[in-house]
Amino acid sequence: MRYIEPHAHMVSRVTDDYVAMATAGCAAICEPAFWAGYDRSSPKGFFDYFRQLTEHEPKRAAKFSVPHFCWLCINPKESEDVQLATEVIDLIPEFLNAPNVLGIGEIGLNKNSRNELKVLEMHVDLAARTGQLILVHTPHLEDKFKGTRLILDVLKNDRRIQPERCIIDHVEEHTVDLVLDEGFWAGMTLYPETKCTAARAVDILECYGSEKLWMNSACDWGVSVPLAVPYAALEMRRRGHATEAVDRAIFGNPLRFLSQCPKFKPAM
Repeated sequence: MRYIEPHAHMVSRVTDDYVAMATAGCAAICEPAFWAGYDRSSPKGFFDYFRQLTEHEPKRAAKFSVPHFCWLCINPKESEDVQLATEVIDLIPEFLNAPNVLGIGEIGLNKNSRNELKVLEMHVDLAARTGQLILVHTPHLEDKFKGTRLILDVLKNDRRIQPERCIIDHVEEHTVDLVLDEGFWAGMTLYPETKCTAARAVDILECYGSEKLWMNSACDWGVSVPLAVPYAALEMRRRGHATEAVDRAIFGNPLRFLSQCPKFKPAM
């Protein structure tokens, strides 16, 4: 089995997770910028974090022969302070030429506030001006549907944005069609207690097809499973999906999207 982990917060994980993922056939790990478990108090904290993503974490992953890539932004959880967000976004261009940076993400909304929307628009503008791929976070609360619609409106209202270069993550049964119908890619986040289970994700694949869908573990500080993607592959095989279909869902689809960035080179 080979697979790409398109969304994992490895700075919050131990080296044993790298060993397990490499053993399971992980060909690349992509790490979006994330909340640190607490709100950072200054742009300097983000500067050091961006260095961690672009300098240290790729070296840690390389010890286990797994290529590490990342996305940069100020996460929606910390976007309420617009002044802080502005200063952090101003730091990002300095890092965009790093060899493992894929684009801007995970941007989006957390509580669907006006300030979060403003910061989302600032990120989208940066991505458009610099020709970057975009990875979007949709809210995890009961307002996911509203948040997804607000995000899609922001992206569609900027004529510079190409839907095929944007992945809208954390979709569920009630939002996946909104995303796919507008031509965007959709990501399903696999968790043992919240978001999608493997069974729900495979149900969505069976209902909507696999043309622009991927699955990711998004393992982080909380209860999460770094091997959620290969576990979902086992669920597909249990249901009788062909080997080619499984490979397309867990390797081919992320490869298609991420290869729009010429830096992306998984272990083959």
